[in-house]
Amino acid sequence: MADRPLDIPHPSRLPTSDPAYRRILQLHREALQAGLDGYLDEESGLFVLTAATLAANGRCCGLGCRHCPYLR
Repeated sequence: MADRPLDIPHPSRLPTSDPAYRRILQLHREALQAGLDGYLDEESGLFVLTAATLAANGRCCGLGCRHCPYLR
């Protein structure tokens, strides 16, 4: 697994320059704290899995998940 906290996505999946960066982090942290599997992305309407949910899979699935905990 990555050597960063679960609530910080890899920059290749969510660059800090993204205009929605802070809001995405907020939604992700709220979902983590609530024990939810994910959250709805406000821009795309897609359901985004949390890093904790992805970590429970035990490996990277290779689909490019925003919060993949396996990227280093």
